[in-house]
Amino acid sequence: MPERRFRSTSVRKVHRRVPGSRTVLRYERRKPSRAKCGKCSQPLPGIPRERPYRVHGLAHTQKRPSRPFGGTLCSECMRQEMRRRARSA
Repeated sequence: MPERRFRSTSVRKVHRRVPGSRTVLRYERRKPSRAKCGKCSQPLPGIPRERPYRVHGLAHTQKRPSRPFGGTLCSECMRQEMRRRARSA
C-alpha cells in the first residue's frame, strides 16, 4: 500500500521509465486549473497550465502574452478596456 500522503486524489500516478529499463511508479501533484480572464472568466490562452515551480523556470515570454493586460484579461476584454480608457480620457 502506498504511503498515506500518496493516497489522496490530489496526486496522480505517473509511470516513468528509469535508466535500467525499468518502469517505476511516481506520484506527482495534479496540474492546476486554467488561468481565467478577470472580467469574463474565460480561460486565458497563452498561459501555461503548470505548477508554480515549473513556471518559475520558463522564459519571460513563455509565462504570459506580451500585450497590455496580458495574463489577466482575454484579448476581447482587453480591447474593450482600451476603448473604454480612450473614450474617457
